[in-house]
Amino acid sequence: MKTRDIDIRNVLHRELDQDFAHDINTLILDELGLCQGEARIDVAVINGSIHGYEIKSERDTLERLPNQVDIYNKVLDTVTVITTVSHIDGVLDVTPQWWGIQEVQQVEDDVIGFVTIRHPKLNPCVDPYSLVQLLWRDEALFLLQECDLARGYLSKGRKQIWKQLAENIPLDELKYHVRRTLKARQNWRSG
Repeated sequence: MKTRDIDIRNVLHRELDQDFAHDINTLILDELGLCQGEARIDVAVINGSIHGYEIKSERDTLERLPNQVDIYNKVLDTVTVITTVSHIDGVLDVTPQWWGIQEVQQVEDDVIGFVTIRHPKLNPCVDPYSLVQLLWRDEALFLLQECDLARGYLSKGRKQIWKQLAENIPLDELKYHVRRTLKARQNWRSG
């Protein structure tokens, strides 16, 4: 059986739904855009961190993976690639040591599961400016006001607001505010 993205994604969602079924502080999203849409992580789990899951099925190539690595490294706290045996060596070659890797294996006819090849570790190099790009302008401006950094920025564009946030709020605090804002966001398609 050739695994497809949707097959892997469905199993991943089932596992995540089980893991976080009773956790009201966890948000699970498909196709979270990063760095102003330069890339999208297949599935993001946002709670006390932002964990991204990138799916590489047998039908995929690894052509985009080096660029995805660069972008994901700027924003995500942890990353796990879920892939098939045909891509394991390529994924190991391209991804940093802190990325997790899970291999898709057939458990029985038409049923797949995941086996951990490498556990994810914490990203040592989140970029504050790339992280705040997850916020819409009004959300970023609200955070500036909340942190008493908005003077002179009420009429500025989002890039200037993002820069002000990234340069003036410690990274751990910034991560907290971004996660809190994303989890509270009501309408994900406007902004």
